[in-house]
Amino acid sequence: MEKKEMALCDLPAGWKCRVKKLTAQGPVRRRMLDLGLISDTVVESLHKSPSGDPVAYLIRGAVIALRSDVASTILVEAL
Repeated sequence: MEKKEMALCDLPAGWKCRVKKLTAQGPVRRRMLDLGLISDTVVESLHKSPSGDPVAYLIRGAVIALRSDVASTILVEAL
């Protein structure tokens, strides 16, 4: 079965995924790379805020909140 790429913002809470590609450009891309969002990094979606945005993600042992506009630029593969 082939695994399908999706945006990180579409990952359901409690699921894990692996980063495949960053489509962000400029300072946003640099920030994502600084946070450790490089190819094959495992990310877990923890929970959404009460308003639904941002979402908390577990990235390399740190909990990071990302807005959906930023998370939509990160393509992942569900595990």
